[in-house]
Amino acid sequence: MLERVKKRIDKLLELALIILMGANVLNVLWQVFTRFILRNPSSFTEELARYLLIWVGLLGASYAAGKKMHLAIDVVLQALKKKTKIWAEITIQVFIFLFSCFVMLIGGLRLVTITLTLNQISAALRIKLGYVYLVLPLSGLLIMFYAVVFIIERYRAISKESAEFEAVATESREGI
Repeated sequence: MLERVKKRIDKLLELALIILMGANVLNVLWQVFTRFILRNPSSFTEELARYLLIWVGLLGASYAAGKKMHLAIDVVLQALKKKTKIWAEITIQVFIFLFSCFVMLIGGLRLVTITLTLNQISAALRIKLGYVYLVLPLSGLLIMFYAVVFIIERYRAISKESAEFEAVATESREGI
């Protein structure tokens, strides 16, 4: 069940990233066209490119976290024994969860609330900056979700390994 939800979120995130990157490519092409061909640069494209890049970057970080493609130093983990390695991976995911919760979700919600309360509006697009910053808590939620999924997967691996050990121990006792 959890794996199906993860796959569905992965697909939605992939689609969102494709749409945002496509929009950004079209936006930059329009900027180049208006600047060099029409000799009258568009007034909103630079700001839109910046905001789309923020969304792509943060949602892309969420996607990378969900696929375990984020930057990692595996040298230490490779040297650990199987059970110790699993516990280390769980610890890492707990820290990722806590960071995402406190910095991205809570901090991001505070940022969104403050900018919406102060009614800060972007210069060229005339949209509320709170909507631009909304990607921060959204990305935090996604990373937290992925961390929980990985924690559950690793915990199941420990439980499975313990059950297998018990089965082998029981068989060896019965054989004596």
